[in-house]
Amino acid sequence: MVEVEVGCVRGCKREVFNDMWVAINAGTVTAQTRSGDVEAGLACVAIGFARGLLNGMVGYSVMAERKEREKQRSVWRRERKWEEKERGLSNVSYLINSCGLSPQSAILALQRVHFENPEKPDSVLNLLKENGFTKTHISKLVRLCPPLLVSDIEKTLLPKIEFFRSKGASSSDLPMILSTNPLLLARSLNNYIIPSYDFLKSLLLVDQKVLTTFKRSSLVDIANNIVPNISLLRQLGVPHSVICSFVMNNPRIAFNKHTRFVEAVNKVKEMGFDPMKTAFVIAIHAVIKQPIPESKLELYKRWGWSKDIALLAFKREPHCMLLSEEKITKAMDFFVNKMGCSAADIARYPLVLSFSLEKRIIPRCSVFQILLAKGFLKNDLSPSTLLKYSERYFLEKFVIKFQDDIPQLLDVYWGKTNLLEIGS
Repeated sequence: MVEVEVGCVRGCKREVFNDMWVAINAGTVTAQTRSGDVEAGLACVAIGFARGLLNGMVGYSVMAERKEREKQRSVWRRERKWEEKERGLSNVSYLINSCGLSPQSAILALQRVHFENPEKPDSVLNLLKENGFTKTHISKLVRLCPPLLVSDIEKTLLPKIEFFRSKGASSSDLPMILSTNPLLLARSLNNYIIPSYDFLKSLLLVDQKVLTTFKRSSLVDIANNIVPNISLLRQLGVPHSVICSFVMNNPRIAFNKHTRFVEAVNKVKEMGFDPMKTAFVIAIHAVIKQPIPESKLELYKRWGWSKDIALLAFKREPHCMLLSEEKITKAMDFFVNKMGCSAADIARYPLVLSFSLEKRIIPRCSVFQILLAKGFLKNDLSPSTLLKYSERYFLEKFVIKFQDDIPQLLDVYWGKTNLLEIGS
């Protein structure tokens, strides 16, 4: 064994490790106490060697421990990642099997909600089922608002369900309201839902009308959109009954962003619509939903309408600009090519374009052609005139009235007999 004192007397800087000896033997470092100094010489070299070896061994030990800890962390991370993957796969299966989501929707939903086990989601689903929610309703709710699955039942969900129940919402109303407005379950009852309900109640007066409005649209910013939109209509003199009908039937339009709503109102006013008539709010609906595009005007132009005629038709019946291009094409083809109507005739009564081709237009026009061929109608009568009558009036005046003369007329109307089967 080589023993070296940790210090010297010939001007070397004294190195002390708690006045300890350092002994090196077979790669093992030990130490013991020793007093006094020895002369400098090889001892100082030995001291340096001992210190370097000691520090190196300590450093090696620290590095080894650090590597071991990193190895353990790596193993822990792999295990955690595997557990998360297993849990993720399990949760995807849960959303598919218990909530009716598609695999893709389930994966997307898990980006917005996390749960360790299905205990809380199960309790939420049970609450919804107890209140009339079908699997279709639940699927829509979870797809649009995944955090719903981990909501607090007592503090968040039940109070809102009980509120709508207290207003007369039935077992069929409640699922419709909340599946249409899934974010209602995440909004404050006192700061959002109740103020929204109270405002609509002050306008519509009847709870059932308010509930119908909730079923048809998701509410937005009350103070900045809904209230000023209704106020603007009132200022323009739109009748209260028209406003109520507009809100109930087209709440998504009535509750649109206020700046966009104002733009639509101004455009409709510039086109000459009368605020006192229902067509005014229908025109607002048309402009907001689909501002009159050049493609739509071009489509009508191909059927013989000029831009001025198209705009005039829009003023007479704003709904004609809400129709799909496919529906417009089919209706115009039938009227122009099969019935021989002029574009001007259709423009005078553009509402006919919105009628069902199979259920209304073809049956009535078939009766019209037979009566015209048999001489029971004048040539100056337009097919569009027959289309505007109610079902009961049309049957009495144009079918039953002539049944003795043309027994097959009712069958033609119901589509049971072809026109070709009736001789002239």
